[in-house]
Amino acid sequence: MSTVTATREPLRATAAAQRPRRIRDWRLRFAALSLIWGFSFLLIKVGTDGYAPFQVTLGRLVFGTAVLAAAMAVKGERLPRGRRTWAHLAVAAFLLNGLPFSLFAYAELTIPSTLAGICNATSPLWGMALSLVALSEDRPTRLRVAGLGLGFLGVLTVLGAWQGFHGLDAGGTALALLASLSYPVGWIYVRRTLAGSGISHLSLTGAQLLLATVQLAVVTPLFTTLPTHFSLLPLLAIAALGAFGTGFAVLVQYGLVAEVGPTTAQMVTYFIPVIATAAGVAILGEPLAWTTPVGAVVVLAGAALTQARGKS
Repeated sequence: MSTVTATREPLRATAAAQRPRRIRDWRLRFAALSLIWGFSFLLIKVGTDGYAPFQVTLGRLVFGTAVLAAAMAVKGERLPRGRRTWAHLAVAAFLLNGLPFSLFAYAELTIPSTLAGICNATSPLWGMALSLVALSEDRPTRLRVAGLGLGFLGVLTVLGAWQGFHGLDAGGTALALLASLSYPVGWIYVRRTLAGSGISHLSLTGAQLLLATVQLAVVTPLFTTLPTHFSLLPLLAIAALGAFGTGFAVLVQYGLVAEVGPTTAQMVTYFIPVIATAAGVAILGEPLAWTTPVGAVVVLAGAALTQARGKS
């Protein structure tokens, strides 16, 4: 055996050993991200037991921004420059953070965390419907349109529409659905205004969370009063929601997108309602009617179809 061949053999063995390890690594991070985001709705519910919804959102953003700031410092990243960039980021912060976070917090004052988690799964449905109007490159196909219809049929199943939405708080549900709609609106805006800017995702997200924190810091004192008693468990829930569910989760998500691509990383959306439902029922003792899991499966099936790229 030549020296070159002898050198190549250990390299092949090392590469073969590292490949399954990398696969295991991203799958572990995928599972961790699913758990973190799935438990976020439980943490919101616990947080609102002790604090006003705007206070929950502000705390969440403060802790999330701190994690992103630490990550930027470690990697030597700087905040972006330019008024135009910051103006676009201010809108993105409102649509992707301030508004949906606050709406979910207000929604969970009157609806179970399980229902909020399922409403969150409608984001791909809203995104597909909006992209057909706002993004000319996204063409409708029969499969995707069928997925859109199926998904909203699942929403009606979750809500028990044939029963006249009996026992359901319409206001809280509407807020959760509006929060889910805000995400794709925000992403379409970012895609139109900030795509191809050359600024790192970490820098953009850090600035976005910072702006969202400022927005909530202005709004919160106008609509809430300073708590006279600081409840420990809700405060810990808010800290975990911000540090893990907002800051750490964003870092894991970007790592997944870089390693396995956005399509695979986006599949985490389909696991969130399952975990949110299990956590709400098992830990908070929330009721579970048969319409909730059945409707959730239909919603997820429809959302999966809307991501298909089949022929029209």
